[in-house]
Amino acid sequence: MWSRPWWMPAIAFFVRNWHLYKRYIGWIIAFWTYSIINSLTVGLIGKQFMDEALVVYLVIGSIIWAFLGSVFEEMSEVVSWEQWEGTIEHTFMAPVHRLLHLMGVGIMAVTFSFTRATVIFIFATLFFHIDLSGSNMFGALLVLAASCLPFLGIGMIAATFPLLSREKGQQATYILQSLIMLVSGVFYSVDILPKWLQPLSYISPGTYSLRSIRAAILENAPMSALMGDIGILLISGLVLIPAGYLIFRAGEHYAKRTGKLKRSG
Repeated sequence: MWSRPWWMPAIAFFVRNWHLYKRYIGWIIAFWTYSIINSLTVGLIGKQFMDEALVVYLVIGSIIWAFLGSVFEEMSEVVSWEQWEGTIEHTFMAPVHRLLHLMGVGIMAVTFSFTRATVIFIFATLFFHIDLSGSNMFGALLVLAASCLPFLGIGMIAATFPLLSREKGQQATYILQSLIMLVSGVFYSVDILPKWLQPLSYISPGTYSLRSIRAAILENAPMSALMGDIGILLISGLVLIPAGYLIFRAGEHYAKRTGKLKRSG
């Protein structure tokens, strides 16, 4: 008798979220248009100062954050989307291991975010005539892949907030997102942060992602120079993904025990 592969439920959640995205394709196009315009606007700041290196520096920051922030945001919205669709109770009561559920959502989040960042990258490259012929693009992509792991873990942690509060939980995730953005040096070097705030930049995976990707693209840094930050990102992922899973499970048990899965009443 044919037995179902253990990973099949993860693929099922991936496909389900794909259909959700198709349902809201109009809104997705609108938000992608906003992201493209936002990246171009940021790049024009460097253009104003007649500094091509600054243009690339700012554009890279906006595109990388469009990717990493989207991975984080899509993971954190896993609960909110379920609440909007009215399927939260069905999903959480289904006989599917929660890790497989989150795995499917995570793969979809990375796929969606990478596609979004690629579209922004193409528009920004054409708009500013950016020459990437002397860049280590393979190294930049490798850093980007390693960056997915810690941000998936942080996304799992953030997804707990809507479980604790249906009304304001999703807004709380934006606070965490903005804090990571502040200390990671998206549009500036973390060296200019106040001394009391700089220690937070050391524990933010975004700091290492942005630093290495900029080094690979702007300075054609070799793989040997990137491996240190890649190692930090991988270790961060190995810590944050299990931690995020455990925190999410604790939030799920609390929501079930207190009846917070119910959307109304």
